[in-house]
Amino acid sequence: MRQTFLKILTFLCVAIASAQTVQVSGIVQDNSGVPIPGVNVVVVNTSKGAVTDFDGGFSIANVEVGATLSFSYVGYVTKTLKVTDSSKLTVTMQEDLAQLNEVVVIGYGTQTKKETTGAVSVVGSQDIEALKPQRIEQALQGQVAGVNITTQSGSPGGGATISIRGISTNGDNRPLILVDGARIEDLSVLNPNDIESINILKDATAGIYGVQAANGVILIKTKSGRKEMPLTVEYNAYGGFQQTTRKIPVLNATEYALIVNEALAAGGNEPPYTNIASLGEGTDWQDQVFENAAIQNHNIRLSGGGEKSTYSYSGGFLTQDGIVGGSASNFTRFTNSANYNLDFLKNFKLVTGIRITRSNKRNLPENSNASVLFNALNMNPTLGVRDANGDYTIADGLGAEVINPIAQIDDNYNRTKIFRLSGNASLSYDFLDHFSVQTNIQFNYSEVKGKIFDPVAFFGSGKVFNVLDEATVTLSDTYYRDYLFDNILKYENTFGDVHNVKLMLGSSISKETGEFKGGTGYGLPSNDPADATLENASRVQLFNRNTGRYPTFDSRLLSYFARAQYDYKGKYLFSAVIRRDGSSNFGPENKFGYFPSGSIGWVASDENFLKDSKTINFLKIRGSYGIIGNSRIGAFRYLSLLNGEGTYIFNNQEVIGTASGAIGNPEIKWEKQKTLDIGLDMKLANNKISVTADYFKRRTEDLLVVPQISGLLGVGGAPYVNGGVVENEGAELVLGYTNTFSNDLKLSVNYNVTYLRNEVKYVNTDTGVLEGGAFGIGQPAPSRMEAGHALGYFYGYQTDGIYQTQDEINNSAVTNVAPQPGDIRFIDQNNDGVINEDDKVDLGNPIPDATMGINVSLDYKNFDFSAYAFASVGNDIVRNYENNNPLTNSTVYRLRRWTGPGTTNEYPRVTGGASPNALFSDYYVEDGSFIRLQNIQFGYSFSDKVLENTKINKLRMYVSANNLFTLTKYSGYDPTASNGAPIGGGIDQGFYPSAKTFLFGINLKF
Repeated sequence: MRQTFLKILTFLCVAIASAQTVQVSGIVQDNSGVPIPGVNVVVVNTSKGAVTDFDGGFSIANVEVGATLSFSYVGYVTKTLKVTDSSKLTVTMQEDLAQLNEVVVIGYGTQTKKETTGAVSVVGSQDIEALKPQRIEQALQGQVAGVNITTQSGSPGGGATISIRGISTNGDNRPLILVDGARIEDLSVLNPNDIESINILKDATAGIYGVQAANGVILIKTKSGRKEMPLTVEYNAYGGFQQTTRKIPVLNATEYALIVNEALAAGGNEPPYTNIASLGEGTDWQDQVFENAAIQNHNIRLSGGGEKSTYSYSGGFLTQDGIVGGSASNFTRFTNSANYNLDFLKNFKLVTGIRITRSNKRNLPENSNASVLFNALNMNPTLGVRDANGDYTIADGLGAEVINPIAQIDDNYNRTKIFRLSGNASLSYDFLDHFSVQTNIQFNYSEVKGKIFDPVAFFGSGKVFNVLDEATVTLSDTYYRDYLFDNILKYENTFGDVHNVKLMLGSSISKETGEFKGGTGYGLPSNDPADATLENASRVQLFNRNTGRYPTFDSRLLSYFARAQYDYKGKYLFSAVIRRDGSSNFGPENKFGYFPSGSIGWVASDENFLKDSKTINFLKIRGSYGIIGNSRIGAFRYLSLLNGEGTYIFNNQEVIGTASGAIGNPEIKWEKQKTLDIGLDMKLANNKISVTADYFKRRTEDLLVVPQISGLLGVGGAPYVNGGVVENEGAELVLGYTNTFSNDLKLSVNYNVTYLRNEVKYVNTDTGVLEGGAFGIGQPAPSRMEAGHALGYFYGYQTDGIYQTQDEINNSAVTNVAPQPGDIRFIDQNNDGVINEDDKVDLGNPIPDATMGINVSLDYKNFDFSAYAFASVGNDIVRNYENNNPLTNSTVYRLRRWTGPGTTNEYPRVTGGASPNALFSDYYVEDGSFIRLQNIQFGYSFSDKVLENTKINKLRMYVSANNLFTLTKYSGYDPTASNGAPIGGGIDQGFYPSAKTFLFGINLKF
């Protein structure tokens, strides 16, 4: 009986066990729905497992129900699932961003984040895609500590100025930008949708790239295919509309007439408006020029790869109308890029890439006293857009600069077309186990074609815009060519499993050339732009009229470099670089320069005393110091050239010919930038919290400056001299928090802040000063470079309220223009009883004391949310968009003007007579600090279950708003804008503001 019972029990156990095992199969894909080959699938606590095939598929037999499957793959978060039945599984793996970001691009190679000893920041493709930027610079604004982006214009396709860790020179402050190793100057030719990652080198480790890296290096890596990946098609698009972020409050017609009457009466003139009550609101000229403007963007990408190769192609189309003038300021861009990589052999590899960009831009006058916005702010609101005859109204009496802005838009014809072709190729070969050799070549070719047509037009008596006699056209064809050829030999080896050595030797040859063709045609047959050609002109003046050859430039570099890297057990790190650069911009005695740099690091978290810490997961302390040269000046400025223009008399006839250009200086030599950085990187709380902190100091010596010289010398310009020292000192802090609370909920918060102090230490000119910028009409330059001050600080009079009575004036120092009660009181700084140039002081500067940014992203199930804001603190802006003519319009602060003793001590009286109120002073300098909500986005991704019967791998829709609001005390359009000049930046003449944008978009993958 017992034996029978045991047999039955054994049979039941076997039957139950058999019933509890199933065959598990399925597909593993990434979050875009692309299959992932090579994923390890293991039944936990068993020896059973599988590896996914080319299509991401797997199958494992005899798996017990309730068992746990583990899915792991390099670069992805390991995922576990419990087996419940034999249903086919679709497993989606998430990229391990923390791990992916551990690999960073450095000079001529890559390193893990743990190994880096320099200050390197990384912006990934997800950060870029979330912002939907039209230009790459917009994706960096506020995202990276130490990188400040200043918008030059909010117009479609408008550029931006990038500065890394301050402004280090009064010349060219642009960083070196490399795209897949190819050098570019203009980021507008790049499609942001093509970017895989952006790496920014901010300290002396950038010196491996030589003299062009003095202002930092931006390394851009574009997207490519992946080996053993089937053809994947992606389509990304968005569309929406843009509008201005604000209008400047100006006087309406009734208020304007009251103020004009008062001003003219104060100047002893007859008030022109006698029936003010009938004027009403009048014309809001800002409403007339601002529009809701359309924007749309389409991108398609194909990528894939075989066992030994990868390929990728992308095409993009962007068209954007302007918020000023609508289609009259449109920017349209077509981009095409492709790359193909092939492993001929295991140790012999080819990398290639090509990019073609075409863009068309319609330009309106901006950021000057000839701009559309300047005219909209100053135009008489009692006038309509058109008169009774249907013609545009004439702005008589408003000075020579102010005209009807709608007539200006209609009359304007300014077009720019750009064609750019870029390519790169690289061959690498590994030999003798530890050696490799690599050859890189890249080239750029650009054509920039401009057409400015000025038809016959009359805007009012004495207007500078009038074209009264004959229509003219200026056509320009500019050609740029450059190439770069690198040869690199590398050696890598590990000794005794603890000593890791990497050595590199290299050479680099580059050449940049340009040619400027074109001319101006006069006496065109009509006002039709189609007839505006040089062939149709009665007279033509070519750009080569003086010399018989068109202006050109030719700049060349020859470089040799070496780098040694060493680490012991991965925790004691060392790197040293030496580079020898030779530039054709300098004379024979100073043509070559040697620029060394070095860096060290200590991974303290690998030490025994921190190895088992539950709080500190990673801690690295690093430092770097080096000297980097800078040669960014015009070609052959060490020579005096006959490239100027002179007027000569032959046989009583005036002849235009060649004259001496700028004076050459054979003694000029390299700018030298000495850079120190001390930093630490930390990860805490199971890697959920990250901290990066840096202290930096950059001292630029032997600045290449152009001193001011007397026009009596009769030369075409002053020579370059080595005559200045500038220091930038500051600190950066980056904090991050990332937590995956569950499979359905993930939160990420990142914050960065940079503190900066900029100071000029020395200026080698006769006066110790360099000037720049412009304010008002006929006034001295308002910006300066001078020892003891920030570069480009504002120099003017300090005010002390408003004169209330004549007795106050009688007991005060005054200017040569006698003030009256209600005028601005200036401080007599030297107490000599006279207000003159000696009383001008530092009124502030456009360089912020601190910049910061914060990013928040939240994913819940299929929903995603992100928001991004950035701020600037301590920068000043000069308000220079008012004409100050008694008949031009003005902002509403005029309503708070002085009208008698005690009425105000802040705003001066209005007058049509002479007064000192228009002199540059702190009355026109405002705090430009701001905080801006740059982007907010809500998205929804459709689940795999919804898409399972379609060929769609991923479908996401989203709504997004950019530049939603800005909190600032500044009274102008946009506190983020500047022309980017080191001396003369931060002066607002009616900046074209950055648009507020509302978008709807779609991300699709097949």
